[in-house]
Amino acid sequence: MWDERYASAEYVYGTEPNDFLREAVGQLPVGDVLCLADGEGRNGVWLAGQGFRVTSVDASMVGLGKTRALAESRGVSLTTVHADLAEFDLGAGRWDAVVSIFCHLPPPLRRDVHARVVAALKPGGVLLLEAYHPEQLNFATGGPPVADLMMRLADLRAELPGLEVLHAVETERDVIEGAGHWGRGAVVQFIARKP
Repeated sequence: MWDERYASAEYVYGTEPNDFLREAVGQLPVGDVLCLADGEGRNGVWLAGQGFRVTSVDASMVGLGKTRALAESRGVSLTTVHADLAEFDLGAGRWDAVVSIFCHLPPPLRRDVHARVVAALKPGGVLLLEAYHPEQLNFATGGPPVADLMMRLADLRAELPGLEVLHAVETERDVIEGAGHWGRGAVVQFIARKP
């Protein structure tokens, strides 16, 4: 599905980073950053340009090819990994930060990935996440077509125990990211640090 979606020359979600990531990047410790479901690489490539050592993981080989092309065009380097998050080994105490931007997974897999994210962060490591909230179905401006694939703040708090929450909101904002996200959106934003 994602290979097909990314097959055109156009970057479906644009080539600029997510606005929330751009605004909150100062809360990420400089170091090794894992970008989950990084798609065509707009977030990972931008982070590499800010001095982070980025690993961009995605299930789409086509998306990762576009990630590498974008990185080359910007004169930065990052590591790309082709993997399904159901099977990808995040490691233990490995990452200074994990970035999850619109990474929508079925709830059982999402809970599993979030548990592995907590284990994978170094002490002092930070998770930065933005995802669509179920209210997004009222806007129809992007995101999954079903509420089960979206996130609520209460779910995130339950799925990410042991992290110190720095920022946690459910809000509406304009999400303008290529043709894939275009217009008012209902989102959840979450930043938390591992003690």
